[in-house]
Amino acid sequence: MKHTVEEIILQNGAKGLLIHVPDATVMNVYINFRAGEYLVDRKKWETPHLMEHILLGANDDFPRARDFQAEVEKNGAYSNASTDVYDIVYELECADFEWERVTRLLRTAIDRPLFLQEEFDAEFGNVREELAARANNHYRQLGASSRKAYGLVSETDKERLELMDNVTLDDVREHYRRTHTTDNMRFVIAGNITKQRKAKVIELLEDIHLPRGERFIMPDENVQSLPKPVCIPNETVDTLYFYIDTFMNRRLEEHETDALSLVSALLTETLYSKILGTARERGLVYGMNSGFQQIKLSSNLWFGSQVSVQNAPALFDIIIEQLGNLFRGELAEADIAAAQAYAIGRYQRSAQTVASTAGGYTGRYFFDEHIDDYYAIPDRIQKITKQHIVDVTRAMFSEGVGGLAVYGSATPKLADELNTQISVLWQQVQ
Repeated sequence: MKHTVEEIILQNGAKGLLIHVPDATVMNVYINFRAGEYLVDRKKWETPHLMEHILLGANDDFPRARDFQAEVEKNGAYSNASTDVYDIVYELECADFEWERVTRLLRTAIDRPLFLQEEFDAEFGNVREELAARANNHYRQLGASSRKAYGLVSETDKERLELMDNVTLDDVREHYRRTHTTDNMRFVIAGNITKQRKAKVIELLEDIHLPRGERFIMPDENVQSLPKPVCIPNETVDTLYFYIDTFMNRRLEEHETDALSLVSALLTETLYSKILGTARERGLVYGMNSGFQQIKLSSNLWFGSQVSVQNAPALFDIIIEQLGNLFRGELAEADIAAAQAYAIGRYQRSAQTVASTAGGYTGRYFFDEHIDDYYAIPDRIQKITKQHIVDVTRAMFSEGVGGLAVYGSATPKLADELNTQISVLWQQVQ
């Protein structure tokens, strides 16, 4: 979707991106505060999540959450919020004709919440139900457990349920007071933002009734290698869920992130990819994923899937074989070209709507205020060479930091055997 991007720094310390999509029929607004769980004591872990649930509720203009939501949604608008370890993000999508009305409503929710006891009590129950339901997501439980084992900020949903009773409404109010300041606010707004609308958007955000404060820095999370595999047996699960993680103790350069996007395409993202395609041909696994992410001090490459216990060793052999090929540079130029074409097409498909276009900027901008040049990315991908791919793949395994996590039909003995099997990945690049 054709668009232009402009960064705006407001007089109150807030900053963000205005994404002009000519003739767009909707407006999307994302407002971020660095206000996640890492900022509270572990005993109070669920405070940010509970705050997020009740902030979009009763406020100075609407005495009940239902009244506020009815006003927001009366012309089909959508609003929501999400909390993670680092951030809280409030979002809305509305028709172009009512963008100002709905944006003002979101501003009112953020700067004049009432935090009523009855709504806290109700949302306490709703959050409990949400966490209980998420406990059935095996990938989520495995990911949270392994993240914690690596020394990253994390709690499982089961642990979060146990910690909920420690949180009071006063905790929520204090966390709001501490984190919801203009200096801690970042935003991405996308739609038909003409010059006249730009001035109105700036006015709306500069008039928000929040105090000055600070933009909290990300936590220093020092990744540690696993002394033994994470193993979470669950007799009710007939298959094995796993994650293989490897870490590099620095942030990636731009060409390295581009190269890793091709690594994922080459290995797991298509039915003709090196790992998934081979495994499917042999009837070993239905699907498999891989990806990479960055935090303040390190970068992570991961592989994950759900596989039957009897097929796991054979699947791991394929993973070892195909990564070994990359380590040695055994990669055809035709395969690289195919991965580049796939990655470019996937990237262009990712921005078909106003929301997806905005979403392409939010993650990185909210993380470190970096603004990717959307139109330059296809050219960047085309410039990635075989040597780039080999170098970054080897680098991700070169520090020997990583390991295996399994969930489901797993025993400590099986986990140890599979962990021994994949340990050669780190040994091959030493």
